[in-house]
Amino acid sequence: MGDVYGHLYSGNTPSRKKSANFGGDTPWIRTADLNNGLIKSATEFLTYEGIKQLKILPENTIVLAMYGGFNQIGRTGILGFPATINQALVALTPHKNINQFFAQSYLNRHIIDWRRVAASSRKDPNITKEDVEKSEFSFGSLEEQNRISKLISRLDHTITLHEEKKRQLERLKSALLQKMFADESGYPVVRFEGFSDEWEERKLGDIAPLRGGFAFKSSKFRNTGVPIVRISNILSSGEVGGDFAYYDEQDKDDKYILPDKSAVLAMSGATTGKVAILSQTDYDKVYQNQRVGYFQPVDYIDYGFISTIVRSELFMMQLESVLVSGAQPNVSSEEIDSFNFMIPILVQEQQKIGQFFKQLDDTIALHQQKINNINSVKKSLLQKMFI
Repeated sequence: MGDVYGHLYSGNTPSRKKSANFGGDTPWIRTADLNNGLIKSATEFLTYEGIKQLKILPENTIVLAMYGGFNQIGRTGILGFPATINQALVALTPHKNINQFFAQSYLNRHIIDWRRVAASSRKDPNITKEDVEKSEFSFGSLEEQNRISKLISRLDHTITLHEEKKRQLERLKSALLQKMFADESGYPVVRFEGFSDEWEERKLGDIAPLRGGFAFKSSKFRNTGVPIVRISNILSSGEVGGDFAYYDEQDKDDKYILPDKSAVLAMSGATTGKVAILSQTDYDKVYQNQRVGYFQPVDYIDYGFISTIVRSELFMMQLESVLVSGAQPNVSSEEIDSFNFMIPILVQEQQKIGQFFKQLDDTIALHQQKINNINSVKKSLLQKMFI
């Protein structure tokens, strides 16, 4: 790689014991600032005292993480402004016949190789400046590099747009959940036209009692049959998915079948309190395993409204009050059923609220799906367009 880069520079970290080193106006880039794309902002800044022994790197310099946690190794960034870097990073300045964005894409393509080197050669996973310097780099003409870089840049820009739209919608949802649900006064700040009745306080057990699952025997799990929703299938994305276990169909099993669009809760483990919505598009029947709770419907309550409140901050705030710090996280049906919520008296208002937030959730999920699809295209191109 010495033929590709004119100079490799390792960063440094000034003493944190001296407050005079921090709080200035010179950006100081760390592994946390790397995004495998263009770095547009920094989280820490140094004073004149802090940068006396450090080099100010010019805009468009490539930086790569050598350590700082296994999942950080190999991450890259291109400086969008002059900055200095900490000791976990190495800076790379390409020769004039190398497009820096092409070089970065090439490095991103081989991130797994960097981590393999880090994991296999040292007790504490890391790579060195020498590892970077002696790595091989294949490239075509500058014109070809420019065209490849332009394509990858367009994909990155589209991904960024969808990520920003998703963040905006998530912020909007959070704000509306506060304004469209009544507080102790009994009246929400924002509500749909035609509704003016005071909301009433109800226990969750009265409007959506939580049903526990069945202890299906793991020794009888199969590769085909009826899928079982376990705690591991309640994903952080708010969906039910991942790798399912399967079971032979049981007689008289209605009590442990989950209907389509069920709201289910992780009742123990690291994801305790996480709620996801089941979509049974590929299955006629789905079983509910132990420690997976199912919020059951009640005739006079709209289930879309229930799905909204059990995935809101209103639910999480009450959940935090029953989780025991330091113990293996878990909750009981009785604890969840005791949660109190203000709800509209009229089911028509419940329906409008449930439908509104479902549309928001669907739009957020659509942007996430587009992000996933474009990332898949980008990954495929990085594999096929680079040697």
